[in-house]
This record gives sequence, C-alpha cells and structure tokens, in this order.
Amino acid sequence: MTLYSTYCMMQFVCVFLGSKMVLKPSISTLILIMLSLTVMTCGNSTDCDRRCLANILVKKELLSAPQGDNCTIRVNITSIQYETLSFDTKEMQMNSRIKVNMQWKDSDLGWTNDTYRFPTVVLPVEKIWTPRIVLDNAVETTTEPYTNDVQVRRDGVVEHSVILFTTVSCEINLFNYPYVFGECPVAINGWSQKSCSLTLSIANNVTLISGSRGEWQTLSVSKNEDKTQEDRNYLFVTLSINPFGAFVTLILPSALIMFADLVSFALPFEGGERNSFKVTLVLSFTMFLLILNEHLPNGGNCSPLLHYHFSFCLVCLVLSMLISIVLTRLSVDGSILPCRRVKVHPTLDTQTHGSLDAEKDTGVIEKKCGGVTSEQAALQKIVKFLENMKKDDKQTEDTMAFSYRLDKMFFYFFVFIYISYIIILICITRTDICKVNNLDFWDDSERDDDNFDYSYNPD
Repeated sequence: MTLYSTYCMMQFVCVFLGSKMVLKPSISTLILIMLSLTVMTCGNSTDCDRRCLANILVKKELLSAPQGDNCTIRVNITSIQYETLSFDTKEMQMNSRIKVNMQWKDSDLGWTNDTYRFPTVVLPVEKIWTPRIVLDNAVETTTEPYTNDVQVRRDGVVEHSVILFTTVSCEINLFNYPYVFGECPVAINGWSQKSCSLTLSIANNVTLISGSRGEWQTLSVSKNEDKTQEDRNYLFVTLSINPFGAFVTLILPSALIMFADLVSFALPFEGGERNSFKVTLVLSFTMFLLILNEHLPNGGNCSPLLHYHFSFCLVCLVLSMLISIVLTRLSVDGSILPCRRVKVHPTLDTQTHGSLDAEKDTGVIEKKCGGVTSEQAALQKIVKFLENMKKDDKQTEDTMAFSYRLDKMFFYFFVFIYISYIIILICITRTDICKVNNLDFWDDSERDDDNFDYSYNPD
C-alpha cells in the first residue's frame, strides 16, 4: 500500500466518521489502530536500506527466465571484449577469451520510487536468472561470471557480465602457408526452441585486446550478421601468420638442401664421396619433413602447398642420389647391370698372368736355341699383349668419358627442373585456386524438445 492510497483511505474514514452515521466507540478505535499500523508499515518500507531491499528481491527466488506473452526473452549485448589466446595450426582450433556485457529486463525485480528510494541495488548472481549464451561452432566453452554480483535498476533492468573461454573449430585456407590471411567466425547467439527463444541484440561495440599470440596475429574483429537468417550473429576474426618462423624453419632449409644437392655434381662420382654426401642430404631432408608433418594438418579442403613442395624436393633428392650411384657403377664396371661380374682391371691382369706367359715364352725360346721362328712368335705375343692393354685402356677411357657426359646432362636436367619448378610455384601462389566456407556450421533443424529447461542456474 502506497502513502497516497493510505492518505486517501484516512480521508475517507474521517469523512465517514464525521457523517451522521454513529458507530460504536470500539469499532472506531479498531479502525484507527489498523490505519496507524498501516502508516507505520509504509513508513518503515521507505526506511529500508539497500541490503534490506536486496534481501526482499532475493526472497522472491526468481530463478526462471522472465517470460512474456510471446515466450521470447530479449537480451541486449552492450559491448564485447575479444582476445585470441592461441591458435592450433595442426588441429585448426582457436582458443579465445570473450568478455560480454549484457542487459535484460525482468519486471518482477523492479520497484517504485515511492516504495524504495534507491535507483539501483546489487544482487548475488546465483540468486536470480541469468541468460546463457550459445556458441554454435564451439568445440568447448566455459562460462564464468565476471563478478559474483549483478546490478538491478529500479525499472527491472539487470546488468551483468560474463567471461567465455571457448575453443572454436574453424578451417582457414593454408594453401599459401606461411603467407596466410584468413577469417575465423565465432557465432554468439541465444537459444531457440519450438515456441520460445532467447534473442540477443548485439551492438557494434566490439573491442580487440592483445592481438599477437605466437606465430598467429589477430588483425581485427567485427560483429556480423547472417543476411539470410535472423538471429544469427557472429564475430568475424581476421588472422594472419608471421612468416618469419616458418620461413627460417622449413622453407630456407629445404632451399639450401636442394642447392647443396645441385652443387654436389661438382664432386667426382667414381670415388664414392658424392654418394655419401647425397645420402646425408636425403636423411637431413627427412628430418625437416617430420617437422612439417607435426606442425601442419595433413588433410582438409586446402592442404598447404608446402606439403607438395617437400614431396617434390624429396623425389628430386632421391632421384639425384640414384643417378649418382648408377654413374659410379658405370665408371667402375662399364655396365649398370647389377648381375654382371665385375671386370678386372687390365693392369691387374697383366701382373697375374703376364709372368706365366713370359716363363712359357722364355722356355720356348730356349728350347729352339734362339731360332728366328721362336723370336718372331715371342715378339707377336708381346705386341698382341700391348695391343690388348691399349684397347682396354681405350675402352676404360671411353666409359669414363661417357659417364661424365651423362653426369653433365643430368646436372643441366636438374637445373632446368628447378628453374621451371620455381616459376610454376610462383604462378601457383599468385592465383586463388582454393576457397573455404567457414559459415556452414548453422543448425537449420528445429528442435521439438518440450521438456527443455528455460532457466539457467550456475550451480
């Protein structure tokens, strides 16, 4: 009962008692006592402090959502503070911290100026209903109140802030890694059921905090809406990669290894030094390939071009090593067939078998007592032996010359392949041949769960 209504009632009673109607003294006294108690009660309500008012509102136990005739709850998001905590390139997941400041109206929490003189009061957050924000594309979300209290105004408007720690799965076009610019949406919405819903009205007051996290940098964040469907709001986070780390760790070592393999053609292949060097290069490149597989995703719509680059480099290194091994065998044996018997060098054949032939020739000469025929036969054998040695040396020289010609041809072949590859790689990186759709996570199905709990209690 307000003071004005009490005053009117007292005026009515006074007029009534002052009329010609005569009441008993006991009844008049009782009416006056009741009016006095009412006035005292109203006077005490105006003397109630903020804690008293808060306790009165808490005793109402308003733990359910304020529901109007259309069963729709509207919450105004006044401001958002966004911060990117980390981005996992391997899993394509972004960890974020989002502070959301919100307002909504609950008429049951209001009071009039005549009853209580305070414009605002503070209530415990667990004693009233608070809206629950839904992130449609989140893998995991943890919601914490920014403070343990909420502020309630006289008109029933509640002001509250929450902190959202969320992990969002979003696919970014990594085709030109590490030179990447991409967008990652964070869908912030209420909930919608068959006939009831919680609608968020998000202002454009979005602030970015601390945009640099590791190799990823947050360039900007803005609030967007899906034009084709209502109540679909999302934060559009623009990200980029600092290419220095990936360039030093992956791109530069691969280029240096390929250059070292090309320069290794200057080493002689017949001694085996080149083969050992090329095997070392292949093993070193395999180590960098393992680092690449641990850092970048292996699948997706836009697989990084760096995977294809490392595959091409590995094939070229292995092919260069096999060519060097084949040329080494060709220079030693004169053939590339693995089942052919190794030919003994002519100088070794001369040392082993030349002495026996010499002894036989000497015996023949001695038996024929220095005849002319024996001398001619011995000279013919010596001439034939020298001709065979010369023929074998000529064949060895021809084989070596052929091997060196092949080695030079393969060198120019790899130079041509590498130059062509660089030109093709530059052309591919300058074309936009891969596109990613990050807004395909919306759920268009209507849930028909009539037993859904519309209230939210943090406990």
